[in-house]
Amino acid sequence: MLFNSIDFAIFLPIVFIIYWFATNKNLKLQNTFILVASYVFYGWWDWRFLSLITFSIVVDYFIGILLRKEENQRKRKVLLWVSIIVNLGFLGFFKYYNFFVDNFVAAFSFFGMDIKAQNLNIILPVGISFYTFQALSYTIDVYKRRLEPTKDFIAFAAFVSFFPQLVAGPIERATNLLPQFYKKRTFEYSKAVDGLRQMLWGLFKKIVIADNCAEFANQIFNNSANMNGSTLLLGVLFFTFQIYGDFSGYSDIAIGTARLFGFDLMRNFNFPYFSRDIAEFWRRWHISLSTWFRDYLYIPLGGSHGGTWMKIRNTFIIFIISGFWHGANWTFIAWGALNAIYFLPLLLTNKNRNHLGTVAQGKLLPSAKEFFSILFTFGLTVFAWIFFRAENVGHAFNYISGIFSSSLFEMPKFDKMERALMTIILTGIFVAIEWIGREDQFAIQKLGLTWKRPVRYAMYYAIILVIFLFGGQAQQFIYFQF
Repeated sequence: MLFNSIDFAIFLPIVFIIYWFATNKNLKLQNTFILVASYVFYGWWDWRFLSLITFSIVVDYFIGILLRKEENQRKRKVLLWVSIIVNLGFLGFFKYYNFFVDNFVAAFSFFGMDIKAQNLNIILPVGISFYTFQALSYTIDVYKRRLEPTKDFIAFAAFVSFFPQLVAGPIERATNLLPQFYKKRTFEYSKAVDGLRQMLWGLFKKIVIADNCAEFANQIFNNSANMNGSTLLLGVLFFTFQIYGDFSGYSDIAIGTARLFGFDLMRNFNFPYFSRDIAEFWRRWHISLSTWFRDYLYIPLGGSHGGTWMKIRNTFIIFIISGFWHGANWTFIAWGALNAIYFLPLLLTNKNRNHLGTVAQGKLLPSAKEFFSILFTFGLTVFAWIFFRAENVGHAFNYISGIFSSSLFEMPKFDKMERALMTIILTGIFVAIEWIGREDQFAIQKLGLTWKRPVRYAMYYAIILVIFLFGGQAQQFIYFQF
């Protein structure tokens, strides 16, 4: 079920009304209803994959119980590895089986050996990369005794399958979200209104910015061999705002929806395109995944506390695995490796934590130094997105060579240029609003709160009107395929 669909527009009010008016007096009933609603939400896409998420839930729940009882460290480690193998085994099979088969065959063919291996027609379950990591956070934290294992199966199942963030994050930690299922939730008007405001902004990002940009990004990338350099540059800029509007828009809708039901999800984006260096960008982009890899992979590997070689090794491991998490294609690995190269100079010179606060905090405009730092970091990010969006590595290099040609100085040429101009204008307005609200949790969180109510509501209705008038052709959320 898509957030930007009629199905969800009907589903959400029904769930909201039943949740607050029929189950609000009993915590167990609330959690059970959330679990049922989450299964309906996920099963709406393909009910067959409910068995997969159920199996993961059952395995991790009982491993948590066993870890609590077991004191022998060797046996505890075995239990942890059972959870890791089951969860990553499912993820590896559904997401990476064909990738490894193809590369296995290609490697032997390179040495003149003909290996026959058949690909499988595998459907990638929506959200498997997200709920797998969410469930793993529970067993790892229980193993490390950071978290008491739960005896409440319903609460645990609702935590893993919680529908607002089930299919595209944020990837919640058990230490943050699971305890919220233990506490009785009462309706808070201010919290719900704030959630609706964030959902509205998320829908604007997705429908107006991402979906419009997607149309032109797809057109240019799919026909890149016939485009001049300036058009190719414009294409990757369209994709840059498409992926941000799409993914951060989903996160905004998810966080806002959760607030309607009394839950607080972690922040997933913090205005990343206003970053002053690439380290700051990665503290602000897909925060739930970045911090997951930091806490469960980078730090256990030794982090940045070892020698120079260890720092380099760990940085490349974390970024390449992060890239591979996004998809079974060498383009994602190249994207991750490129970001590691960006990041290394900052790490090795101890400048990776230079920018921890908000840029130009308390000011309308950045300084000249901040402006050029933002522009340079944005340029590095845009360049890396070419690998992320390209069909394969060869396509990425051809695309780059096309940009850096004499045709870069020609006028862009592609179909529907007039519509593209309107998208560029809307994106410019969007960036301006994001800049104004960059010190808040989301851009319009406090925008207009001091205005008179009619003026403030006029702004909300204006955003809704823009969504209906200028919304692009509906596109599936990009991260559904990850």
